[in-house]
Amino acid sequence: MTDREESKLFMERSEGADDTDHLKLEISEEQAGVRIDRFLAETVSDLTRSYAQTLLSDGNILVNGKTVKSNYKLRSQDLVILSIPEPEEPAILPENIPLDIVYEDPDVLVVNKPKGMVVHPAVGHYSGTLVNAILYHCGNDLSSINGVLRPGIVHRIDMDTTGLLVVCKNNEAHQSLSQQLREHSITRKYQAVVYGNIKEDEGTINQPIGRHPIDRKKQTVDRQKGKEAITHYRVLERFQGAYTFLECQLETGRTHQIRVHMAYIQHPLVGDTVYGPAKQPFHHLQGQTLHAGVLGFVHPKTGEYMEFHADLPEYFQQMIHMLRERS
Repeated sequence: MTDREESKLFMERSEGADDTDHLKLEISEEQAGVRIDRFLAETVSDLTRSYAQTLLSDGNILVNGKTVKSNYKLRSQDLVILSIPEPEEPAILPENIPLDIVYEDPDVLVVNKPKGMVVHPAVGHYSGTLVNAILYHCGNDLSSINGVLRPGIVHRIDMDTTGLLVVCKNNEAHQSLSQQLREHSITRKYQAVVYGNIKEDEGTINQPIGRHPIDRKKQTVDRQKGKEAITHYRVLERFQGAYTFLECQLETGRTHQIRVHMAYIQHPLVGDTVYGPAKQPFHHLQGQTLHAGVLGFVHPKTGEYMEFHADLPEYFQQMIHMLRERS
């Protein structure tokens, strides 16, 4: 059962009609009394409260067949119907951005992504992304399965996470890599520095992850609606009990998985002001200390297992050196 079914939300697309998603919500007694804009933002995936207010003012949301204001408080058995127009996809242009290419052949491209680069275009980031760079480098030789915003992209890492990504140049390669991801057979190992002293030398965090109920930009451990998420970790080095250098291996690949899991066990990543302390202890850091250092998969054409390694970026090496000196 999907998250939307669990929340009594279902979607209908009218055949032969316009490019609009029609969503219906049946309000239960437990959901009554909540402002409609707040309820929609907390219930509908990727719908912010401000966008819900815009839809309400534009008449795209009806309650029992009538328009209502954003401060309307829901009642039991209300029928809410949303008509959400399909967003127009902007033109994504090739850009001559240097790529750190680790491996390339006619089927796949493995790149070492730098810190601060967004993987694919999204609101606020329509240029300067990895997709803009690979469009320039590969031209039309990219898989089309994920549409015009994510050509060739099979998996992602966060903007401030560095390291290895595989890009697919054709749909056959994309399907093969996607299947390997679903089967959890791709090797993905990360290096991270976390707060505190992790006493055990290794461990596994098996906690489901879902969208945060209040802050929709965050993820959280959610045992009710979350999806399976498994992270294995191994201590590489300890620094005076204040910080621990880890290797984390993903078995699944949820959004922000390592960041959420490490925060869950009270050892958030150093530099991660979203899931950890708001005050940054190292002034030179930009975001979390997380590096995708190892990536391994079965080549979609040859069937050969291939594994790639990327050294820690300079800023990460400098921090490790500084922590060793302190110790």
